[in-house]
Formats: sequence, structure tokens, C-alpha cells
Amino acid sequence: MFEGFEVAEVDTGEARIFIRRAGSGPGLLLLHGFPETHLMWRDVAPKLADRFSVVCADLRGYGRSSCPPSSPDHAPYAKRAMAADLAALMTKLGFSRFMVAGHDRGGRVAYRLALDHPDRVEKLAVLDIIPTADAWDRADARLALGYWPWSLLAQPEPLPEKIMAAAADAIVDNALGGWGSSPDVFPTAVRRAYVGALCDAVHIHAICEEYRAAATLDREHDLADRSADRRIACPVLALWSGHGALSEWYAAEGGPLALWREWADDVRGGAVPGGHFFPEELPDETAAMLGDFLLPARSA
Repeated sequence: MFEGFEVAEVDTGEARIFIRRAGSGPGLLLLHGFPETHLMWRDVAPKLADRFSVVCADLRGYGRSSCPPSSPDHAPYAKRAMAADLAALMTKLGFSRFMVAGHDRGGRVAYRLALDHPDRVEKLAVLDIIPTADAWDRADARLALGYWPWSLLAQPEPLPEKIMAAAADAIVDNALGGWGSSPDVFPTAVRRAYVGALCDAVHIHAICEEYRAAATLDREHDLADRSADRRIACPVLALWSGHGALSEWYAAEGGPLALWREWADDVRGGAVPGGHFFPEELPDETAAMLGDFLLPARSA
């Protein structure tokens, strides 16, 4: 996996962010979701590295990145803090401006990065999400049961930490097999890496803090932006699972594109014929859609 990619750990001031990077051209930051790490991009990133300088990062608290101490309000794991890490990361790597694509939790960090650092982000791709405040505003039994990490991992400590520590393999298996993608998509080594990333007590606590922040501060930050009519300035690509929740739950509102158009003027995209983990399930198609949006014209 990631043949030809350089490995590094970058000190961003508040965290140490683990990355793999390769390629040349415009900067492209790829961000993972839960319960994944940067390994989710293993088949997509190499396909983009001939057109972009690709950076695959583990979010703070995930994978091989560090876990800064949290606080009672969970602010160190709000998407605002995680986005600040990545703005600093890309500065240290020499990119004053760059593009970013994020799946699941990484998508939430990606759009916060575009909102908080509009002068840095040229284009944004969000994969299988709607904005956090919109998701909470519309939350019902389907969200509570279908995407249980939202409610379970946001509970006060130590309950979710204890559950994850005792059953990391069951958590990974439930997610990888229950959110619309076939378990066969994930090689044994990748599944083992995802389980291993949930077995360290410090990382477990950090991940739970990230979910607690999503239920509180992230929501508040979105609502404040909405109230101030603060919008995403750059073009946005929204892709979502054609077999999943976003294709069904928000039809009455006009679907994910209509929801994202409340946050940005230039939004395009559509459903992908796969499950929630479609970047791992359909890497060729995902890479092609990202590449065509982020850099439509190939250089001669």
C-alpha cells in the first residue's frame, strides 16, 4: 500500500500529525472517517498522485497522530481545532493554498477548514455527509439506530471508552459490514489496522471526545455561521452513497445537494453506486470524480 509515498510526522504546534505524501502539482489533502485512518485512501491516493501533490493525514486523535489533552468543553477535539492542525500542516509542507477532500468525519473537518480558512482552500469535496448542524436538526430514530456512534460515543465518559476498549473488533465489523459496503472490500491487513487504531486508551478517549464535540461545539459553530450567513467560498463537490442514508433521509429537503447549497453558492455532485465506504469500495470511480472536479483540465 502507498508505494512511493513518503512517511512523515509533522508538528503543527498543538499536535503531531502523521502523513503519507507523494506526487507533484497542486496540493490535495485527503481526510479519513471513522473507524478508519488515512489507510482508507490506499487505492485512491496513488491514482491522484500523477496530477496532485497528495497528502493523506491521520486526524488528531486518530491513527498514528497524537492526542492532545482535552478539556471539559471538548474544544481540543472540535472540528475547528482539527482544521487548524491541517491548515498549519499544509503551511509547513509549503502549500499556501490547497484543495481538500474528506470522507465521513474527515468531511466535517474539511468543510470547517473551508469555513475557517477561506483564503487557504481552493476547492472542497465532502463525501457522504451533510453539515453537522443540519444532521442534528433532522436527527430521529434512523440516525440514532443506523449511525449509532453519533449518540453512543458522545455519551459522558467513561461508558463509550469502556465499550470501545472491550469490543474494538465488534465496532469495526459492525461499521464495515453494516453501512452499505461489503465487508469483502476491506483486506484483512486493513481491517486489522482499523481495529488496532481503536485499542489504545488515549486514542479511544480522543475519538470519543471528537464525537462529544460534534454533538456540542461543532453544532454551535455551524449554527453561529448560519446565523451570520457565513458561507463556504470555494466550489464544493458533494458525493454520497447511492445505497445509503443520504439518498433516502433528506429527499423531502431536495437531497444533499439542496442542503449543501444552503452553505455554498457553487455546489455539484451526486450519488455514487456504493455503500458508505465507497472510496474503498470504488476507488477508480472515486479518484476519477475527485480528479475531474479538482483539476478538470489535464496539463499538456
